Amino acid sequence: MSAANPVTLPLSGYKARHVRFAVSGKVATLTLDRPDKKNPLTFDSYAEIVDLFRAAAKDKGVKAIVVTGAGGNFCSGGDVFEIIEPLTKMKTADLLDFTKMTGDVVKAMRTAPQPIISAIDGVCAGAGAIIAMASDIRIGTAAAKVAFLFNRVGLAGCDMGACAILPRIIGQGRAAELLFTGRSMGGEEAERFGFFNKLATSETVLAEAQKLASDLANGPTFANAMTKRMLEMEWAMSVEQAIEAEAVAQALCMETEDFARAFRAFAGKQKPVFEGD
Repeated sequence: MSAANPVTLPLSGYKARHVRFAVSGKVATLTLDRPDKKNPLTFDSYAEIVDLFRAAAKDKGVKAIVVTGAGGNFCSGGDVFEIIEPLTKMKTADLLDFTKMTGDVVKAMRTAPQPIISAIDGVCAGAGAIIAMASDIRIGTAAAKVAFLFNRVGLAGCDMGACAILPRIIGQGRAAELLFTGRSMGGEEAERFGFFNKLATSETVLAEAQKLASDLANGPTFANAMTKRMLEMEWAMSVEQAIEAEAVAQALCMETEDFARAFRAFAGKQKPVFEGD
């Protein structure tokens, strides 16, 4: 399997080969762009997505990231003939290399300091559902169909962190059902379960995600990054440990110029303008 070329900073100058990628102001948008096949992933696109998120973690100009799909669908998962068929012919060592690489997508998304917002319409299946799951916020449509369909191809539901992350979003029982059955979860059901933060229309879902990303990018981004980091770290902490860790994190945020700006703005009855420092 081939890997994408390593990304060079800044991201605004990077030309993606296997996905569409663009930076507008402080917001980067990653578009899965194979609409004729409902945007499936390939070995190369997996690798490039990992590279992009790892590079984003080092680009101080990008403050929020949107992930979406082209042509009315989010992502149909791994390409049947470009990924699944080759996997049936691989030995254990190569299979493990592949599953570790796919897991690196989620690791790179979770360790990137920027809030990641997915705009989800149409098919969102397999690895596509995982990318949505690994995002911090998900805006969907009533037409969306989310399916963790690994068991439909003879695989376990424990793929790319699904058994760890999905229950924390929608609860253990609901996650178990989706991972055991591989059934599709409709958009309204996904919102009711808490998988989608909100619903939009197919015409507005991307714009709403980008608007939210822009709002977050213009907020106190050091503090936003700290919030994301603590949300991740506190999964493995007791409540007592979490309280202590948050005391340190919040004290660090109190040393930022954004905190001082907010005080001066509020004291002057103005809206604070944050700069992320």
